[in-house]
Amino acid sequence: MTRAALLLCLALAGCTQFPELDAVTSASAKSAAYPRLVPIDGILARAGSSGTDPVALRSSLEARVAGLRTRAARMRGPIIEPPVRARMNDALRRHAALHSG
Repeated sequence: MTRAALLLCLALAGCTQFPELDAVTSASAKSAAYPRLVPIDGILARAGSSGTDPVALRSSLEARVAGLRTRAARMRGPIIEPPVRARMNDALRRHAALHSG
């Protein structure tokens, strides 16, 4: 049964009309010159001289990681502090006692 369903899906996919991709390309794109290839040496030289200090980058990232870990630890704690939760539960019990009788 599953093979028949798979074959049916493949057959139906084969019946679809392929989109006209040539109509999507504009006339100016068709008549444009091929892009000029640039030697990679110049690109690599500019990338190496970006001025980014790896030591400063590492210390900056480590400080950010420490901050995010501290924030995550705070988020793992209780949302409602225990004394506040106890007061809320007491209020709910009083409310239930008032409206139950």
